[in-house]
Amino acid sequence: MVFRSLIRTFAAVMKDIDIVYKFLRDIAAHNDRAWFAAHRDEYDRARAIFEGMAEQVIAGLAIIDPSVAHLGVKDCTYRFYRDTRFSEDKSPYKRHFGLYVAAHGKKAFHGGYYLHIEPEACMIAGGAYCLPANILRAVRQSIVDEIDEFRSIVEATEFHSLFPTLGMDRVKTVPKGFSRDFPFPDYIRPKDYSIASPIPDDFLRQSNWLQQTLHAFEVMKPFLNFINYAIDEFE
Repeated sequence: MVFRSLIRTFAAVMKDIDIVYKFLRDIAAHNDRAWFAAHRDEYDRARAIFEGMAEQVIAGLAIIDPSVAHLGVKDCTYRFYRDTRFSEDKSPYKRHFGLYVAAHGKKAFHGGYYLHIEPEACMIAGGAYCLPANILRAVRQSIVDEIDEFRSIVEATEFHSLFPTLGMDRVKTVPKGFSRDFPFPDYIRPKDYSIASPIPDDFLRQSNWLQQTLHAFEVMKPFLNFINYAIDEFE
């Protein structure tokens, strides 16, 4: 009986996430208001499934990181409509669902945990993005001042296996104001302090996707603690 129950649960997980994937593939192929209006019920269903997953992630994260326990799904998700004012891409809708769980809110500089659902581009990620120059400098200075602690986090075997690359973009040389003799320049070259681990679409079809996601966030937490300690002095 237990085995049959597990099979049914697994089948339900696969069916639900495939509904989400199908909608996202369809909106990527038909990204216009007329198509969306005609298929609004499909969006509503996919969104409900995603928000159910988001609720589970937030509840699990609250155990790992109590600082996010006050957050709800609406605090951590985004409008599906794109802001096209400053983009050459004028398609009105996103092609993904994203969950960003950050204790100080989605718009704060304080870093958080991120789950990205998009066919062929899913990822578990996190960190701090779009930091102003003074806060970015403070984070870099914290790394220089506490390099042994920082290395113990980012060079740990499991962390480095999950999150091998630090930052989405980086300066070409040692940042201005820092010694060129600093022995670990790659740790202060990033323009942001984000990390990401791509996951295959099948990851979210697995019955233990939630446990695996939360484990990755647990591995991430010491990194976030380090970065946020420097950021929070300015917020």
